[in-house]
Amino acid sequence: MRDKDYNRKIFLYAVIFLLFVLLPGINPLFSQNQKAKLQASKQKIEKEIEYNNRLLNETKKTQKTTLNQLVILNQQISSREKLIQNINSQIKTVDDQIVLNNEILAELNKDLKNLKEEYAKMIFYAYKNRNSYDKLMFIFSSKDFNQAYKRIKYFQQYTAYRRNQAELIVKTENEINKTLKKLKAIKAEKVLLVQVVEEEKSNLSQEKSQQNKTFQKLNSKEKELKAEIRKREKAARKLEREIEKIIAEEIRLASEKSGTTETSGFALTPAELKLSNDFASNKGRLPWPVERGMISGTFGTHPHPVLKNVKIKNNGIDILTAKATKARAIFGGEVTRVISIPSYYYVVMVRHGEYLSVYSNLVEVFVKKGDVVKAKQEVGVIHTDTKDAKTELHFELWKGKSLLNPSNWLAK
Repeated sequence: MRDKDYNRKIFLYAVIFLLFVLLPGINPLFSQNQKAKLQASKQKIEKEIEYNNRLLNETKKTQKTTLNQLVILNQQISSREKLIQNINSQIKTVDDQIVLNNEILAELNKDLKNLKEEYAKMIFYAYKNRNSYDKLMFIFSSKDFNQAYKRIKYFQQYTAYRRNQAELIVKTENEINKTLKKLKAIKAEKVLLVQVVEEEKSNLSQEKSQQNKTFQKLNSKEKELKAEIRKREKAARKLEREIEKIIAEEIRLASEKSGTTETSGFALTPAELKLSNDFASNKGRLPWPVERGMISGTFGTHPHPVLKNVKIKNNGIDILTAKATKARAIFGGEVTRVISIPSYYYVVMVRHGEYLSVYSNLVEVFVKKGDVVKAKQEVGVIHTDTKDAKTELHFELWKGKSLLNPSNWLAK
């Protein structure tokens, strides 16, 4: 009998381990952690949406439809969709908690019913045998002292068992009340989340409608857009040529300094090599060249957001930000050049060993050639195009003579 009870306990512990450890989806602690992560992500997305709205409202002041508006709307819709997905995940987590608490409640009610039935049987038995004289006779009719002692212990244990059963009933009822209260709070939370997700769906629908209208208006300005593309491409080619010329000059100077004839890459001093390696080791973790902003133009060649069969090339990334925002160095290094390019205004180039970060479209600069800068040090104020209400930094990253995708290097 003892072996049977032992095996039953082992089986029970195994089931509990399976439910609460190996199946984390129904683990209450896991659910709480998951909820906390989802809530933190939700707050981050909401900040993105708030910032995008701020940028969008700035563009609306111009009373004209611009490509800038479409870019922000596209980003806003993407953020809104992520928010809806996040809230739906929270609802799923809440649903899991409701299911789990309903299961706990069912088990507690089952236990309470069994406890009450057992207690009722004990009370009935005690009532039938309530005569104290019968108890004494039962003890005194013992064959010897040991039997009498065992009969006394039996009555004591029986009394204690009855008391424990009564306490268990009270505890189980308290647990049921606590679980019901928790279940009520969780269901109220779900109702609130469902309301929020419906509101966000309505906002998303309005934004998609606005996106479509903006797209149609821009589509009717084909000549104007193509002229702007040609202007940007011309400026980009000039910037690329200037950067390549400066890099070639820097490589030549570094080679002369070291006494080598290296032409394909930088001849680095030990200190520059360490800086270069430190820069490379921070790939994917480098700070953004602005405190806050959104990527409005991605690296490489890709279709134009409005014009069909038109592709645009970007040697770096473009970052939309708020008016009067300052550009900042992404890593420690030395200012190689400060130049002026039509359509890009001032351009600041910072060398980090064999790597080069380029900050374009600055209306004012705070550094000069030869200055040593630290990570996140401000290098200049980003130009604001009042015609389109657009404040946009063009940022490029080079390794020697090779272009790199800045998105792969900046923190996510």
